Amino acid sequence: MNNPNNTNRENIIKLRELINSSSNIVFFGGAGVSTESNIPDFRSNDGLYKSPNKYKYPPEYMLSRSFFMSHTKDFYDYYKSEMIYPKARPNDAHIVLAKLEKERKLKAVITQNIDGLHQEAGSKEVLELHGSVHRNYCMDCNKSYPLDFIMESKDIPTCTCGGIVKPDVVLYEEGLDSYVLDRSVYYIKNADLLIVGGTSLTVYPAAGLLHYYNGNKLVLINKSATDYDRSAKLVISDSIGKVLKEALSK
Repeated sequence: MNNPNNTNRENIIKLRELINSSSNIVFFGGAGVSTESNIPDFRSNDGLYKSPNKYKYPPEYMLSRSFFMSHTKDFYDYYKSEMIYPKARPNDAHIVLAKLEKERKLKAVITQNIDGLHQEAGSKEVLELHGSVHRNYCMDCNKSYPLDFIMESKDIPTCTCGGIVKPDVVLYEEGLDSYVLDRSVYYIKNADLLIVGGTSLTVYPAAGLLHYYNGNKLVLINKSATDYDRSAKLVISDSIGKVLKEALSK
């Protein structure tokens, strides 16, 4: 019977070889990248959607456009309590990816996360499919506001013009930004190595971006199986931060 530790070590060596032999790497990541920074994901057993809910409505509804428009104060109560983690800091995955970009091997990070930790770690080309908590804008005059403005607002964040300030975060019932999608497709199409980490690949249209990959070096790093495992050159079932750190260690 194979020792799982030996198998993982062998896979990390294979990943190191793939990284060393590639010059156009793209990383596509999900909530599992940020769980190691103590930000909960959504769908795991400990995730936001399965945790005890102290609110009157299910989380999926509270994070929808219709709920934001009809129950704006309740939305902000939930959003500020459950979606913002000001003490979170970049973990090994964020740091390794920033290092790969600095070495000009990694061309882009495409993320479903909204926490801004990739940029905090030093990554420059970050495509945020679902937006960012750090960008907020007035729905009337489009004036921009930082996250602190949202967190310090006593009630509904309101612009100097009187309009509601909304996070630049994609809610349910809203479409993804077309520019971010187009850039993501461009990078994935041209990647020689596509590393996918910390995502179950069940959220569309984001997961559908993998269909644009033309290469033969798809690597999946996730603690649970995905529908794309059979298409991958390499599948590693382990912590994304641990795997990337070990793969880049000499």
